[in-house]
Amino acid sequence: MKNFKCAVFDLDGTVLDSTDVWYQIDKEFFEARGLVIPPDYAKTISPMGFERAAEYTIETFSLPETKSQVMEEWNYMAQQKFENNVGLKDGAYEYLNYLKSKDIKLCIATASHEELFVPALKRNGVYDLFDCITTLKEVNRGKGFPDVYIKSAQKAGENVENCVVFEDLLAGIRGALKGGFFTVAVYDKNSEKDFADIKKISNKVIHSFFELM
Repeated sequence: MKNFKCAVFDLDGTVLDSTDVWYQIDKEFFEARGLVIPPDYAKTISPMGFERAAEYTIETFSLPETKSQVMEEWNYMAQQKFENNVGLKDGAYEYLNYLKSKDIKLCIATASHEELFVPALKRNGVYDLFDCITTLKEVNRGKGFPDVYIKSAQKAGENVENCVVFEDLLAGIRGALKGGFFTVAVYDKNSEKDFADIKKISNKVIHSFFELM
């Protein structure tokens, strides 16, 4: 593992053990409309921000709702789950505190909304460890591109070569690599189908953050 001054973390599936929650939300959302979730739906929308995911869903399934209505429904469904049920990935609490003790800057780069992840991070006792938060709302392109990771490095005042990106998504790993970042892939069962490809391109792969301590 290279020496670094800044660690940029994705949240869902990387720090937060939340991908099952999103699957349940998708399932309930589609079932309420008499639809079945396509096998590649989660993989397709995960790198997108909330707005683009809502647009894609409306366009693909010819839904009558507006983008705002879909986003409000998703937010309503997710808020209670994130506030009460979402925990951390194995070793995340310990590793984040370990990095903080070494004066490593900690950043978030996420497609999620602050009203969802902030309560979850606070309840799990790690919110105050982070130095900066960047969401896809602040950049022009999704996780298949380096924009959100570069923005995080800029906020931290660090060059790309001094940063490490932690991600669970294949698209996220690809985007970070395009930006010249050292990447650590964090295993998540919801990325199982892509894991062979993730292992091929990532600089390092872990199943638990304890492996890095």
